[in-house]
Amino acid sequence: MILGVCLIGFAEAATLRVPTDVSSIQAAIDRAASGDTVLVHAGTYRESIVLKPQVILRSAAGAKATIIDGSTLPAGATGVKMAAGSILDGFTVANFGRYDDTKWRHHHATSGDQQSHAHIGVAGNAGILIREVDCEVRNNIVHHIGRSGIGIEGKCSPKIIANTCYRNMGGGIGSMKGSTALIQNNVCYENFYAGIGHDNASPLVVSNLCYANIRAGIGVSEGSCAIVRSNLCHSNRRAGIGIRTGANTRPTIEFNHCRNNGMAGIGVEEEANPTIRRNRCHDNRLTGIGLQEHASATILENECHANGQSGIGLSQDSTATVRGNHLHHNKASGIGFARCKKGRAVIENNRILENGKVAAGVNPGWTVVFKNNEFSRTGGMPPIIMVFGGSDVTFIDNTIRGSGVAGIRAQGSVKASRNRFEGTKMRPIGPPNFAVWALKGSDIEFTDNIVSGWRHAIFADRAKVIASGNTVSGFPKVAFRLKQPLEGSKVTNNRLDNRELKEVQFDN
Repeated sequence: MILGVCLIGFAEAATLRVPTDVSSIQAAIDRAASGDTVLVHAGTYRESIVLKPQVILRSAAGAKATIIDGSTLPAGATGVKMAAGSILDGFTVANFGRYDDTKWRHHHATSGDQQSHAHIGVAGNAGILIREVDCEVRNNIVHHIGRSGIGIEGKCSPKIIANTCYRNMGGGIGSMKGSTALIQNNVCYENFYAGIGHDNASPLVVSNLCYANIRAGIGVSEGSCAIVRSNLCHSNRRAGIGIRTGANTRPTIEFNHCRNNGMAGIGVEEEANPTIRRNRCHDNRLTGIGLQEHASATILENECHANGQSGIGLSQDSTATVRGNHLHHNKASGIGFARCKKGRAVIENNRILENGKVAAGVNPGWTVVFKNNEFSRTGGMPPIIMVFGGSDVTFIDNTIRGSGVAGIRAQGSVKASRNRFEGTKMRPIGPPNFAVWALKGSDIEFTDNIVSGWRHAIFADRAKVIASGNTVSGFPKVAFRLKQPLEGSKVTNNRLDNRELKEVQFDN
């Protein structure tokens, strides 16, 4: 038997060297076949590059020494346009489009407050443009571009790895129009909009460093469902991570570290609906995590501490489920609810400890359920929890521990059941020291709670109080004291630790 072997159309990939073999990068790419490598030696190349499918463009000396420069090219030129299966590895791409330093400095100084509401990461004449192709862009430096440093458009899944993007007039990296890129281990700083921006795109954004950008370190908007994981976002002029524009914007924000940002560590607005879990947000100028403008979020197991206002701040008719977070040592409150028309929140299984003024402050317009939380503060005069008139708040199975004027100072509607009020520094005389201080016009239902170490379980002044089934101990004289109680007030069947002490005193 004779065996025949036929080898058809097999050719070894070639390497074309610039400028040794070919004088320009584009000429070498035009000569290259699928699978070939164009290897570029150190130097400055004043070209606009269009890659071919399956061609590798790689520098021999690294990005700092190998520069694709657009300063002498028309304003509409793109630095590098990627092709299917192509790789761009190790170049500086700079000066394509118009970088406006005066405009950049003005908006940096004003923290982006006067910027137009442009879509995040608009590509335009990007430094590196990826349009509906899968490819790899790695180890490049992209700066002083008229729009995005790296722009990704359309339904594609490129890999954007270990690039540095700075001082671009769009985002450092912009992912748009349905892209599902992997964006990993990049450094993006001092960009005009976000360091990394998403507009109707759902990439995986992991382990990037984003700092000193005019807007957010990472921005998510216009229907993006990105996964944003394990990034460090610090010292950005606005939020570390900013999420906005529409209920279909539903990213997952997890395991990120956001610190020292000019506004929130993580900020949500304009009806966006993210899941925010297991992030660390600290030393931000405003809140660790902030919701506003009808935003809706699920906020799980984050640590927010040492922020300038609240650990978590909710405002402007937001809706939130807040569960399992550790909120401590924030300068104003652990969790704050700003005045609104109609906000709703469920606050469950959180540890809200040692915040500067109050553990929680609930302003008018809110309906809130607090369940199974620990509220604690060692010292200080303010109440541990403040509930304002025009709010409706329910407390179930919480522990409220500390001193100050009150455990809960209430002016709205409060229902409290099965909570523990643990006073730690009771004053027999002097400033108020009440488990619940019910102000004029408040409506209090207080059932089956355990109260110890406060001067009164409830002190009420011209309020309606219904209190029954509570256990009260460690108070000096009277458990419940009601001044000019409103119609319907009733105090019955409470248990005291000392029969010689008085259950209730009415002062008319």
